[in-house]
Amino acid sequence: MKKMLSGIKPSGQLTLGNYIGALRNFVKYQDEYEMIVFIANLHCITVPQDPIELKKNLKDAIALYLACGLDPNRSTIFLQSDVMEHAQLGFIMCCSTYMGELNRMTQFKDKQAKGETNLTGGLYTYPSLMAADILIYDPDYVPVGEDQKQHVELTRDLALRFNNRYETELFKVPEPIVPTVGARIMSLSEPTKKMSKSDKGDKGCIHLLDDLKAARKKVMSAVTDNLAKVNYDPQNQPGISNLLEIMSSLTGTPIDELVKQFEHAGYGDFKKAVADVVVSELEMIQSRYNEIMASGEIEKVLEDGANKARAMAHKKLMKVQKKIGIEIR
Repeated sequence: MKKMLSGIKPSGQLTLGNYIGALRNFVKYQDEYEMIVFIANLHCITVPQDPIELKKNLKDAIALYLACGLDPNRSTIFLQSDVMEHAQLGFIMCCSTYMGELNRMTQFKDKQAKGETNLTGGLYTYPSLMAADILIYDPDYVPVGEDQKQHVELTRDLALRFNNRYETELFKVPEPIVPTVGARIMSLSEPTKKMSKSDKGDKGCIHLLDDLKAARKKVMSAVTDNLAKVNYDPQNQPGISNLLEIMSSLTGTPIDELVKQFEHAGYGDFKKAVADVVVSELEMIQSRYNEIMASGEIEKVLEDGANKARAMAHKKLMKVQKKIGIEIR
């Protein structure tokens, strides 16, 4: 069976964008692949975090993973920091990454261009650790959003560089998978920007644990346009196109069929239909989330997942260290 790996950085509450772009796909993939899914908590601290809030976000993320349908009997689910081999291989990968490559990485470059100060070394070397997160498990595929594809390309470059430098086939070169629909859900208030859990404003982002009435209100107040036509045109009608993406992803109905279905509808009626679908999905997720939080099963899932992941990661790390000459046993 082919292997697939991915993770989510829970620096804030998980959003509808995270669900559509990642979590729902993970659930589907676990029927086809050996799934390795981790909570990337080390990546969270590349920028300052409130410890109490971060801890809550981590626990919520795990509960939501499970609530959305990830099955610990079919997927390996764990906290990144529980498998310390990630950080150790991360430094080794950092030693194989050129500064020019890190300078071109979007996350760091964007923050630097905005004039942000006090950028950390952890933020700068984030892509090297991400490469280690991936390569330590030899996955065949890595599902990512369009904005993260650059990191997987660097990971592929590092795997090939290591293999060539040490004349080995130790690292498998993974392939990125970018979903064609729902890969990049946009903000409801600024539909030219990605929906993000770190957004300062709240109107554009639907969180999976939002109050259902509040979630409905956000959809109904989503920014659209004055063309008064439900049409899929991301360039000229980004707001309506985003709502079509959301509805198509959650219902499985192709966008062109939705356009036909609502060709004579006003924006109000269309938004109400989208809101009904979103609220129904959130209600189902939140019901299961509440059951999981009350059950105490999270700790067992993490312990079992970490033990399984650690065994795989340690074996790979030892092979790498022997190959580069720092392991003498």
